Amino acid sequence: MKDAEIWMDKGIDFIVLYGPKIIGAIIIYIIGSWIIKKLINVANKGMTKQQYDESLKRFLLNLAKWALTVFLILTVVSTLGVETTSFAAVIAAAGLAIGLALQGSLSNFAGGVLLIIFKPYKIGDLIEAQGVLGSVKEIEIFTTKLVTPENKLAIVPNGAMANGNIVNYTAEGKIRVDTTVGVDYGSDLQKTKEVLLAMLKSNPQVLQDPAPSVNVSELADSSVNLAVRPFCKPEDYWDVYFATIEGTKKALDSAGIEIPYPHEVQINK
Repeated sequence: MKDAEIWMDKGIDFIVLYGPKIIGAIIIYIIGSWIIKKLINVANKGMTKQQYDESLKRFLLNLAKWALTVFLILTVVSTLGVETTSFAAVIAAAGLAIGLALQGSLSNFAGGVLLIIFKPYKIGDLIEAQGVLGSVKEIEIFTTKLVTPENKLAIVPNGAMANGNIVNYTAEGKIRVDTTVGVDYGSDLQKTKEVLLAMLKSNPQVLQDPAPSVNVSELADSSVNLAVRPFCKPEDYWDVYFATIEGTKKALDSAGIEIPYPHEVQINK
């Protein structure tokens, strides 16, 4: 009985000493959580109204939520009478260690933020960067995912993307398809150009503005080379590319215009 009375007295003393602090900490946590939720909702509506990029909006909201939550937890711990200076020192030391260990990841993270803010490309664009050509499938905080013409998934770090050259084939809405064909030196160049231009204009995927062009590009050893250059929408690039090559062969054959090719001569003694 005596031990029970001692423990009961200690319990009462604990409640008297820490009860108000615990209750205050609980109230602060509940009110703080409610305020954080309201602030995040307000920020979400504001970003949506300003038409922020979805990836950037999600990232900023998560960052703000975690920062406010950490501040709330430190406030609650301080209310309980625990010294928060040591916690701050631990957090600072951990942040430094993590920063040193994840330098590459932080570079990719910073690159992802820059890409999302400045938008050199968007999902669906055909781009060439870091030696990779492909359509943008997804822009994440650390990486950009591209789908190559061979239907391969290429994952490129955003740090390299933000600091390297980016060629966006979609941004202007039109792209030129470059092909070259060689014809015999005895061919009528004016007729050849007319035949090829007619072939290009018959393709509904070839744009008429800018107009397609056919020009002499080189006087080679055994052929006169012509640059055949139609314009099309970026999404039609490969269709127009292959159709131009096939159409060139068919059109020149129909017009009786020869495409030079190596000949083998056999001499019999």
